[in-house]
Amino acid sequence: MRLKQPGYPMPDYPTFTAAVCVCMFLGALPLGAHHAFAAEFDAKKPVRLEGKVTQMEWINPHAWIHIDVAGPDGKVTNWMVECGPPGVLLRRGFTKNSLENGTEVIALGYQAKDGGYRANASTITFKDGRRLFAGGSNPDLPENQGKQ
Repeated sequence: MRLKQPGYPMPDYPTFTAAVCVCMFLGALPLGAHHAFAAEFDAKKPVRLEGKVTQMEWINPHAWIHIDVAGPDGKVTNWMVECGPPGVLLRRGFTKNSLENGTEVIALGYQAKDGGYRANASTITFKDGRRLFAGGSNPDLPENQGKQ
């Protein structure tokens, strides 16, 4: 038997429990919206995209680099390249000025399963040779698999 202490209202346990459950459910909703690499990208379709940055989107949960890539026929196609979260990119050496429009880069990663002009990046290499991890959720690049 619980005794009510003066000045302290007795909690309404069913209401409190329901409120906790609702908060846990609502907190988990964004997790369901987040996708895994394998849901959208194909590990059997590695790509090497060489071109000029047209836009950099510093948004959560993934930053996006837009790159104009010239094909063998000279036709230019704009690719959307998914990277990790902005915080990861900043910790890996990117800055807000690293990828200004016109910056020449090489993005290594994997193409979207639907064959669209989207990829999940593993690394971004600059013209001067600097190479930065793009923080993507993809598996290791084929040339690095099995190496320790």
